[in-house]
Amino acid sequence: MELSRRDLFKFGGIAAVGAAGAGMLAGCSPSGGSSKGAPAAASKDTDGLPSFFQAPEAIKNVKETKEFDVVVIGAGAAGVPCALAAADAGAKVALIQKESQAVSQGNTCDSLEASTSAAGKAAVMSWLTEQCAWRSHRDQLELWANNSGEALHWLWDKATEAGCQVVDTTKKWTSNITVIDEQPVSYFAFDFGPKPYNTGSGMRDLCDYYNGKDGLEIFYSCPAEQLVKDGDKVVGVICKDGSDYVQFNAKNGVVVATGDYTNDDEMMAYYNPDMAHLDRKETNKTGDGQKMMVWAGGRMESVCGSKVQHDFDAGPGSMADMPFLTVKNDGTRFCNEARSAMAYNGNFLTSEEDNGYYTQVFDSNYMTDCADWPGKLYDPEAIKAYMPEEPGEKKGVYPDLAATFKADTIEELGKKLGLTDVDAFVKTVARYNELVDAGVDEDMGKPAKWLKPIKQAPFYGIHRHIRLSTIVHGVNVNGEMQVLDKDGNPIEGLYSIGNCAGNFFGSPDYPMDLPGLSLGRCHTQGYVVGKMLGSK
Repeated sequence: MELSRRDLFKFGGIAAVGAAGAGMLAGCSPSGGSSKGAPAAASKDTDGLPSFFQAPEAIKNVKETKEFDVVVIGAGAAGVPCALAAADAGAKVALIQKESQAVSQGNTCDSLEASTSAAGKAAVMSWLTEQCAWRSHRDQLELWANNSGEALHWLWDKATEAGCQVVDTTKKWTSNITVIDEQPVSYFAFDFGPKPYNTGSGMRDLCDYYNGKDGLEIFYSCPAEQLVKDGDKVVGVICKDGSDYVQFNAKNGVVVATGDYTNDDEMMAYYNPDMAHLDRKETNKTGDGQKMMVWAGGRMESVCGSKVQHDFDAGPGSMADMPFLTVKNDGTRFCNEARSAMAYNGNFLTSEEDNGYYTQVFDSNYMTDCADWPGKLYDPEAIKAYMPEEPGEKKGVYPDLAATFKADTIEELGKKLGLTDVDAFVKTVARYNELVDAGVDEDMGKPAKWLKPIKQAPFYGIHRHIRLSTIVHGVNVNGEMQVLDKDGNPIEGLYSIGNCAGNFFGSPDYPMDLPGLSLGRCHTQGYVVGKMLGSK
């Protein structure tokens, strides 16, 4: 477990964000075509809020109104399961998507099996709370712990029926965490995959298969713009359909599942200025849901969002946290590799020059030298799938992201990796070998058991590029995923799930000690809320 612990990353003292956390009570205006209330327009209480939370004028020229039991905004890892679960429960459901198709990312989702004891679940929740800098809300963790096994087995069945590519990866991802604080724990994890098929592919296949069945209707290229309120209750949402505005009314509830805000430059600069020079993996993630919910009276959680940053594609993901020598693009070593997992390495690489790049370095004896390391080693034949210079079909990888190289000299390896200072790289490896020979890491303090020489050719380098996948930062919600107002009271009719819902993580970095937690949380929240609203 040493590699998976985050002893140097206890950020319990992170400061709250302040002004942007202030919620807004939305006023109501004439609806202009709706029989059920008015858009959540700007209130007078907007002083001190950043520009992205200044509510626009109420939309009045609604051309058409549609009636549903449940309206889900956002066809992603949370929204798609939510809509499917609501339809399964007998509801008439509208799934509204800004894009022309469902959009999601990643591969792995994880859950706790129902067979896990109450003590085991409690131990996992406390463990996760520690990983999340003690910021997690217990009711959020309980929703996942108590329902995730049922939710993921249900989603597996739905995906199988729809013909999605799914692979049981329970053993692959959880074999090292089956005992937490002396409590045995059982998991169920699966991947939408193998790559290049991913969760986005799975959500698209699910939508294609179930659209029009069991009361589910999906509306693509239909961006949501304002929530609709009748008094204090949210009763619908106004969307742009071509050049016209259409209002979708929801008898049982509106669920916002629009994802994060990584492509909104104002929100990123305000909440995550340190991410300015890291590339963003996704597009069109502009915080639409967070804005609409704040305009309707919601309140952003008061800590900065948990950033998901990693690279599982340049080389084998199972080797990403192994404590090989790591260097920046200038060839210099930058961390104690046994104390700096991939999920946090981006924090060392936020400058414009670094741009999230670093390299893991090892020699041809790695299969024997590192045989007892946590994780899974890929042998010299298997690792070729990640090597652009090797011929042959590249199965289970994204070929354009693969960036593993080998060379007969350290100098040649540095050149293949594109390092900016090859001479410095040669000196770094020579110095590292001196530390290995001495058995003491005077530079970074890495324990001797992780010090392995880099002397036997060929030499290998995995050139990882840390990019920003997601900022998990949303509005305050309670244990039933109801959006809370500035006084902590539920806003009737309004729910938030997935990456636009707050209070699950709270740490500045998304922890990967329990692989697949983020997607498992999204799927579970969607399933629970959809099932509940669909059966009202």
